Amino acid sequence: MIIKNIEAKIRLATWVAIGSFLTSIILTSVCCFYAYREVADARKSIYILNNNVPLQASQTDIQMNRPAEYRADVDLFHALFFSLTPDDKYIEYEMKKAMYLVDQSGVEQYNNLKENGFFNSILSSSSVLTLQTDSITLDMSKHYFRYYGKLKIDRRSSTVFRSLITEGYLKDIPRSDNNPHGVLITNWKTLENKDLEDVQKNNF
Repeated sequence: MIIKNIEAKIRLATWVAIGSFLTSIILTSVCCFYAYREVADARKSIYILNNNVPLQASQTDIQMNRPAEYRADVDLFHALFFSLTPDDKYIEYEMKKAMYLVDQSGVEQYNNLKENGFFNSILSSSSVLTLQTDSITLDMSKHYFRYYGKLKIDRRSSTVFRSLITEGYLKDIPRSDNNPHGVLITNWKTLENKDLEDVQKNNF
């Protein structure tokens, strides 16, 4: 009888030990999970000092903000490529910056415009080109965009307004100082670049 009681107590102690061991493993796993999640959430927050006052800034998922970055990149490229002044150094500088944002298709359009005397005509007529973006549509599934804008060409004798429509595709690349959005425009082409209005100036 005493031996059976001892065996029963040993079995009970064994089950208690096993249960305690499993419970400790579960509790440890849960604690590690929540600790990891807290650390991950903490890494998403940074603090910026404004007059020695810490302000919290939250990091967002890159994919959540990608459409806005795509539009900003497309808008920046078109502004660099089409907003020009009659200064050959400035034109060269803007084109160099624009070429970091586009593939060979942009280089080909630049060379075609250069060969057709487009940039020389800007210099000779002292034209100032200003591009205004109307809208940029995106197809995120295909990484496709279409750009709509109006180009104002201010010459000595007249001001010309043109409708500009282009299209292309967007490729994700590593970010750099020359391409801060990490987006490369590919297969870029102009669909429409036609005069809408030609306003003559009164030259006395």
